[in-house]
Amino acid sequence: MKNFVFSFLILISSVVHSQSITGTELGVDGFFGASNLGSSFGIGPKFGLLFGENFVVGPSFRLQQTNSNNLGVNTSIRVYGGGVFAHGRYVSSGKTHLYGGVEFEMLRSPFNFINFQQLTNNIWAPTLFFAGGVKIDVAKSVALTAGIYYDVINAPNSPFRSAYAFQIKNDQGQVVQILPIIYRLSLIIRLSGSGQRNEEDVEGD
Repeated sequence: MKNFVFSFLILISSVVHSQSITGTELGVDGFFGASNLGSSFGIGPKFGLLFGENFVVGPSFRLQQTNSNNLGVNTSIRVYGGGVFAHGRYVSSGKTHLYGGVEFEMLRSPFNFINFQQLTNNIWAPTLFFAGGVKIDVAKSVALTAGIYYDVINAPNSPFRSAYAFQIKNDQGQVVQILPIIYRLSLIIRLSGSGQRNEEDVEGD
């Protein structure tokens, strides 16, 4: 996992150094999930540096409240941390576009969701999501995204465990595996460079 993260950071660094910044944006994702194990909700701001229209990279932050319910014992945990993200976008001529990317975060999560025990050490949970979804322009500098995220690390104390969306059942209907997949919605506001593309299009007509 450390080798992958290192390679990921090297890749981002090479892309950043080979292109110039064309704009900035602020993204905020909202997260909510619930199951018979508990619930989780929070927000994750992201500051993005745009390189052309097809690549955005930057730091991310997260604040989340997670509640666990095991055998009638309720546990409430506040999770926080940060990381880095990189998204590639396929920009169409219309208002709906596709995106895919990688997001890495280290989150302070002092609770093991497998054995339902409070942790006294190793309380930082690494998350590494492969993401894909759609981006919809709703105004000149405002867009919404909806995506599916798969955590390839799936740490025992990941705060997203209580909201995993996909279950695999056997012939008897018993759950034999829960896939580390979540849904995520985001609001994106372009801070700078928002009018560059439109102005160039008008001049070229």
